[in-house]
Amino acid sequence: MKFSEYKTLGFTNWCVENRTTIYIFTFIITLAGFMVYNNLPKEQFPDIKIPQIYINTVYFGTAPADIENTINKPIEKQLKSLNGVKKIKSNALQDVSVILVEFTPDVAVEVALQRVRDAVDKAKTDLPQNLDSGPTAQDVNFSEFPIMNVNIAGNYSLKQLKEYAEDLQDGIEALPEITRVDILGALNREIQINVNLDRMKSTGLTFYDVQTAIQSENINVSGGELNVQGVRRTLRVKGEYTDVNDMANIRIRTSTGATVRLGDIAEVVDSFEEQQDFARLANKSVITLNVIKRSGENLVDAADKIENVIADYKENRFPAGLDVKITADQSIQTRADLHDLINTVVLGFIFVVLVLMFFMGVRDAIFVGLSVPLSALVAFVLMPIIGPMVGTEFTLNTIVLFAFLLGIGLVVDDAIVVIENTHRLFNMHKDWTIQQAVKAAAGEVFIPVLSGTLTTIAPFFPLLFWSGIVGEFMKFMPLTLIITLGASLFVAYVMNPVFAVSFMGRHDDEKEAHDTSFKAIRRPVIILVVAAAVGYLIDRGVGNFFVFILILWIFNHYILTPRILVPFQDNLLPALKNGYRKLIDWLLRGWRPVVAIIGVFILLIATFIITGIAQPKVLFFPSGDPDYVYVYNKLPIGTDARVTDSVTKIIEKRVFDVLEKEKAMDMVNSVIANVGKNAGDPYNPDRSATPHKSKVTVAFVYGTERGGRSSELILRKIRDAVSGIPGAEISVEREAVGPPTGKPISIEISGDEFEVLQKLEKDVLKKVQDSGIEGIDQLRSDLVTNKPEIVIDIDREKAQREGISSQQIALAVRTALFGLEVSKFRDDKDEYPIMVRLEKDDREQIEKLLSLNVVYRDMNMGGALRQVPITSVANIHYSTTFSQINRQDQRRIVTLGSDVLPGYNANEIVAQIQTLIQDMEVPNGYIIKMGGEQEEQAESMSFLGTAFGAAIMLIYLILATQFNSVIKPFIIFFTIVLSLIGVLLGFVIFHKDFSIIMSGVGIIALAGIVVKNGILLIEFIEELRGRGYPMREAIIEGGAIRLTPVLLTASAAVLGLVPLALGITVDFVGLFRDLEPHLIVGGPSSVFWNILAWTIIFGLTFSTLLTLIMVPCMYYVNERIRDKWFRKGKVDVVNPNWQNESI
Repeated sequence: MKFSEYKTLGFTNWCVENRTTIYIFTFIITLAGFMVYNNLPKEQFPDIKIPQIYINTVYFGTAPADIENTINKPIEKQLKSLNGVKKIKSNALQDVSVILVEFTPDVAVEVALQRVRDAVDKAKTDLPQNLDSGPTAQDVNFSEFPIMNVNIAGNYSLKQLKEYAEDLQDGIEALPEITRVDILGALNREIQINVNLDRMKSTGLTFYDVQTAIQSENINVSGGELNVQGVRRTLRVKGEYTDVNDMANIRIRTSTGATVRLGDIAEVVDSFEEQQDFARLANKSVITLNVIKRSGENLVDAADKIENVIADYKENRFPAGLDVKITADQSIQTRADLHDLINTVVLGFIFVVLVLMFFMGVRDAIFVGLSVPLSALVAFVLMPIIGPMVGTEFTLNTIVLFAFLLGIGLVVDDAIVVIENTHRLFNMHKDWTIQQAVKAAAGEVFIPVLSGTLTTIAPFFPLLFWSGIVGEFMKFMPLTLIITLGASLFVAYVMNPVFAVSFMGRHDDEKEAHDTSFKAIRRPVIILVVAAAVGYLIDRGVGNFFVFILILWIFNHYILTPRILVPFQDNLLPALKNGYRKLIDWLLRGWRPVVAIIGVFILLIATFIITGIAQPKVLFFPSGDPDYVYVYNKLPIGTDARVTDSVTKIIEKRVFDVLEKEKAMDMVNSVIANVGKNAGDPYNPDRSATPHKSKVTVAFVYGTERGGRSSELILRKIRDAVSGIPGAEISVEREAVGPPTGKPISIEISGDEFEVLQKLEKDVLKKVQDSGIEGIDQLRSDLVTNKPEIVIDIDREKAQREGISSQQIALAVRTALFGLEVSKFRDDKDEYPIMVRLEKDDREQIEKLLSLNVVYRDMNMGGALRQVPITSVANIHYSTTFSQINRQDQRRIVTLGSDVLPGYNANEIVAQIQTLIQDMEVPNGYIIKMGGEQEEQAESMSFLGTAFGAAIMLIYLILATQFNSVIKPFIIFFTIVLSLIGVLLGFVIFHKDFSIIMSGVGIIALAGIVVKNGILLIEFIEELRGRGYPMREAIIEGGAIRLTPVLLTASAAVLGLVPLALGITVDFVGLFRDLEPHLIVGGPSSVFWNILAWTIIFGLTFSTLLTLIMVPCMYYVNERIRDKWFRKGKVDVVNPNWQNESI
């Protein structure tokens, strides 16, 4: 064909004719891309916001049953009428109410938060008026979890340690990246007015008299302004106490008119709140600062700045004996994971360039390979623009980096097809200029390249609508890939054609160049030697890098190209094409195509049978060795914090014994114990104190620093060691991998009456225990009914006769026990509560408490004030009650939860449990179902199935538009079936675990990747038939000509993922700077992603090999059927000179 007969593209033609402009534009894009890359916040996982709102309320002295009735039910009543509510969960605990409202994905977080706040405002009229805190609504933001703990210890008093901690807290909170710093393990100062009940009763005084007297004396009042000698001065009455001891002299007037000193009936003490939480680091008491960064800020930069602040304080403000240590530093893991993944990306890029060299030669491979970094840089430039448009902010995290890694082999596809076609036309038409070859090549393959890119992007588009925690967590991967693949199309048709014009030579010219002497490479060698010399002046690593390039250049000139690449391209590749021609020629005879198609369908059925027999282990999210091990301890409700602390010390000792016995101390970064506060699940936003609970956290060093030893083994040893402590309910767990999804085994029983729920709970527990199902760690119920309580039953008739209300009695008891804040004591810039309550001995005697007088106004005696002891209007009895009442969607719910023992499959265990509970008789109005991780897994599987269907529809629309055919897209769809066969056989043969999320996403991604090969084949076959080739010859020749780009694109995609699949990382900075590559195989950063990588490798490899055979066969059979049944009497127009037609 003549050049004029080829279709060309206007914008590519313009780029070729204006190369200087494109080079300048490329430089600007490169510079801007690096700037955006450096400025992107760095974190391990993305900050995600989901439409879930927590409502927290504190009401001290209130039992769970009362919390449920007085707080949870009124708020739930208002919440249920809100639009977009998906689920309402509530927890009624001692003193605390926690309500979670989950909205549907289409509701924005800000809108959800405002709706909840409006509903809470409406409910306030039905809530108790004397709540201690709340109700407050806040959204669930995973950036609100601490990025590190700063621990302060030393031989100083608690007051001094707290002062140091508060000083450091101010310094860290001053950083712009930090939202707040919470202090744990410190005692809060308070001024205590501890009243002696007998003395107060003997004087006829009450708590109300004490409260009124203190409030009247400890006060500052502004009296206005006075004009004094022409100057207006403010008038202020200063009555606040500056010395705590002076408060003992406050005079309180009795009903008889006499006055009593406060010190005569109470002890005034400058003290601390009763300690309800403890913290220790390596068995030493510490005060811990939990540091929370702002959403969207750079985690690594924030950690560096915090370390600088701590170093400054230690040098200039803290005494030498004060120990300050950072633990649970997320930036360490983030740096290591980002470092490993970036090196894996570079290694994958090298693999891709290597395979390009074999098919295209060194020169073409280099500027085709440039499409990888250029596409990434274009994507970085677009991220700050597209992110806000889709309601998100990009950060540099492992999800985004994996998307780039997955895209390495895909972004070169467009450039490969364009450049390979350019090379073919340039060598075929000896009279053409390189400009003509570039223009004709770009135009000839534009439609298949565009279609291939769109079909590759199409499967990722539905993933953007993935809802829930998992969806928010994963959506950055499809979004990054869509941007990057779109950028690769831009690079392939704007930048690569310009590179080709500047650097491409004919294949024959390249062979001749390698027959010359050293003079041919003298100039680049001199340049590289000079660059290396200058590089050594800058940095040793820079110099080594240029020396390495020099060695590669010489190696390529004398060995790689002449002895390996040229023979491959001149001998092996043509032989491969000829062999392929003969194979297709043999297949397209008689009934062989039909037999081949039937054979593949038989293979598909056999694959399903084999997979059913040898099922791979199914996971929700993949996991490797734990980085953190949590030992949770729960004692009976009501246990004092100091008792819990003593049990926790036993657990700590056993943990250290395991670490020392296993010689694993060098594997551990820190061992932290928390009692009371911070003793629950780190992903649970409820931070209320729980004196009966504790947690011991074992933090391991980064995976590559453990010397090949397994932290999973340490977890098992710790689990065995801490068992058997009397009265303690202990569980040993690992950190969650990926987004939080709940327990792997979670049985939910819901209904209205606790008596029925308790019976069903016992029946389920017994049924599971009797079944002998193996692999269940410890199946425990969250329903605890043994919380001890003392109930004060008010005789309403007696109380009403006396004129006393239940509220008055409750307030009197509450003040006596928990205290009442009556005023504030100011000390410099700080202020502390002044608390009035009974002294400790009186508080701990129920008889004394019940003898407390309740003051009321007797209207029968002219409104005179009278006092009546509580015992005259109430009785008491001892009982037990619920420690916690959980509700979901306005129904009470009991949950049985457990982890799965190592080596067992959670899905298999859940399937057995489901079979058990299906056979149970359940009363009307009660439901037993699986929840937790299984509920999230079911939702994810449902979405992935829908997304796969949507991807197929999008791909079909693209293909039907391209080929203007209803049937031909189904031929290409067959490549998806082939990829599924490859995935299933790959997982069975190589004994790989199948992850619902990762394998599911991989299969969806494959749907778009594998059809590209079919598009390239059919598009070119159609092109040849349009030029007059007979159908059979068009299929054979089209397949042979497209063999190279098909093998090349598939090989690039597969080899780009091999480093991730095998967990191979090379420290390139260390390689060039210190000649230490630190080669790692099976690194921890690959654990999360390697299943997805293997899914694509298995599917793409198998599909590519069979696509080259099956697509020609199916196309041939389809056209034969079409000719016989639908085109009777019509024949293709065949060019009599088709054999002489240049292609």
